[in-house]
Amino acid sequence: MSEMKEMILDVAERMLEDHVTKDVVDVLEKGEWAKDVWKLFEDNGMISVAVPEEKGGAGGDLEDLLNLVRLTGKYAAPIPFAETTFANFLLETGNLETVDQVATYSLQEDLSLQNGQISGTLDNVPWARHAKHLVALVQKQIALIDLADATIQPGSNMAGEPRDTVILNNAKVQSSSLLTDEQIFHLKSIETAFKIALMTGAIEKINQLSVQYSKEREQFGRPIHRFQLVQYQIAQLAGETAIALAAFNNVCAAVQSDKVLHEIAFARIRFEDAITTVTAVSHQLHAAIGTTHEHALHQYTRRLWSWRDEGTSADYWSGHIADYLLNHDDDLWAYLTKTTGAAVKN
Repeated sequence: MSEMKEMILDVAERMLEDHVTKDVVDVLEKGEWAKDVWKLFEDNGMISVAVPEEKGGAGGDLEDLLNLVRLTGKYAAPIPFAETTFANFLLETGNLETVDQVATYSLQEDLSLQNGQISGTLDNVPWARHAKHLVALVQKQIALIDLADATIQPGSNMAGEPRDTVILNNAKVQSSSLLTDEQIFHLKSIETAFKIALMTGAIEKINQLSVQYSKEREQFGRPIHRFQLVQYQIAQLAGETAIALAAFNNVCAAVQSDKVLHEIAFARIRFEDAITTVTAVSHQLHAAIGTTHEHALHQYTRRLWSWRDEGTSADYWSGHIADYLLNHDDDLWAYLTKTTGAAVKN
């Protein structure tokens, strides 16, 4: 954690609270995005918060960045913040120069590299139509590609966020760097941490919306939060929100370590249950109004369902943990009961 974390988060949350209304979130449905909010983030140094000062950044750390990503998820900010900052993280991992324009990324291993040129098709690339740069994994290399050299077919996820098809035909590599298998695994871990951050923010917001609605909606002459069944539902949401925040904080602690940790895997697996419970209970509590366009709830539940299906899945992480335990059965008890220090190294 950097010393300026609280100041950074306070400034970012005030900007998001003041400028990201439901109507602003809705612009994605029209094929637009919140360029004014992006400009605010740029002007206040949020885009480069985790870039070292010697490279022109703010000198923050990955925990600062993950918390900013969490806030963009909490307000469903229609900007490519997570994508651009993760693309720069990929470039830094490869000791390449970062970019200061909108960027996106792909860790799909579906591209070929020959004579410094890249060909292939990538599906569901976030924000590609609005991005200047693509940072992609190509035959164990991180490569920077100018999207002016690509054919982009627009698409979207369930939440209306841009998820485009990018077709590359002998596109020129601007810069590239060879990675080890350990580095590639680490990148998948951090990508998952970014998704966990987004989902944590959305869960926080869903909990807030549900509590607020239960106090405003009246039935039989009293607010519905006075009814025992609704109190039980609110307690469920509060519990899952607390679990999500605890898991997110554990992930932040994990990424600050110099070891590859299982904390990210465990958090991602647990989020499957959290998403199921939070979305089901919040829609039960809101009833029909929660699915209407006029209410904000669906903006967050649709994002949770979408983000759950993107990136490295819970199934992948379940398999990874299972493989580890099968290959280290003599350490199982020590692994399960370890309470201090970092998790077992992969």
